Amino acid sequence: MQLEILALRHQLAVYQRDPRRPRLTPSDRLLWVWLARVWSGWRDALVFVKPETVVAWQRKRFRDHWTRLSRGGKPGRPQVPRETRALIRTMSRANPLWGSPRIRGELRKIGIELAKSTIEKYMLRPRKPASPTWRTFLENHAAELVSTDFFVVPTVRFTVLYVFVVLAHDRRRVLHWGVTEHPTARWTAQQMVEAFPWDEAPRFLLRDRDSIYSGEFRRRVRNMGIEEVLIARRSPWQNPFVERLIGSIRRECLDHVVVFSAGHLRRLLSGYFAYYHGSRTHQSLEMDCPEPRPVQRVESGWVVVAIPQVGGLHHRYERQAA
Repeated sequence: MQLEILALRHQLAVYQRDPRRPRLTPSDRLLWVWLARVWSGWRDALVFVKPETVVAWQRKRFRDHWTRLSRGGKPGRPQVPRETRALIRTMSRANPLWGSPRIRGELRKIGIELAKSTIEKYMLRPRKPASPTWRTFLENHAAELVSTDFFVVPTVRFTVLYVFVVLAHDRRRVLHWGVTEHPTARWTAQQMVEAFPWDEAPRFLLRDRDSIYSGEFRRRVRNMGIEEVLIARRSPWQNPFVERLIGSIRRECLDHVVVFSAGHLRRLLSGYFAYYHGSRTHQSLEMDCPEPRPVQRVESGWVVVAIPQVGGLHHRYERQAA
């Protein structure tokens, strides 16, 4: 009864303030929200508004309460420093063949940790669409497995040069490579001997069914204690690691130069493989290099310098003291 008297007197006081149209203050609304919580008969005593309005007041109060709590700190992700944003744009401009994973790997090597989506937000977009990348079909591979393959390179005089590569699967290292204009089974077998000269041959060799791997090559490999694993016909996806390597060589080096001779090609590949092993980051190696590359923290220096690689096609970024 006391609560009912309180409710009726409060409504009478509201009407006395403005008899034409009652105007409610925040304290008036708060009183009725409290009455609705402690008194079950509050609906019968309510006259100046509908019961649904009181419920809406409570919901709005609840939303406002949690809005104030959520706005206590700074909203969103921490802001990326202006210098880092400029560095991302500089890297993407100087290395148009790089995507966000490559830039992320370079930034990690100089002590800057950023998400891939953040890098994509600030990097420059090339006019041409990025070249598609090879998919990794073999997730599990043995440490004692190597792959071999040939690829051809035409010269300015339309001479076709053949490049033979031997790739180790454990760290994506190019163990050996050779260039010739007339590949034979004997020459290919000799390349395998030069790749593993000190009784360090792997257990398995993954290759295709090219006719260059004839009887002399197979005998030499068998005498070295290597077991050959042949892929199916017309199935290069079964040898993905070396195929990905050849694709990277073409996209990142050979597609941007004109080869004059075999000696010129050897110099180009020597420079690229030096960059490939010591500077280029790989997604499969958790953005590290085949030859592990140390991470430079901010304490190493505040100035980030670009070191040209492969004749300026790519760059390596390091910190230096000011």
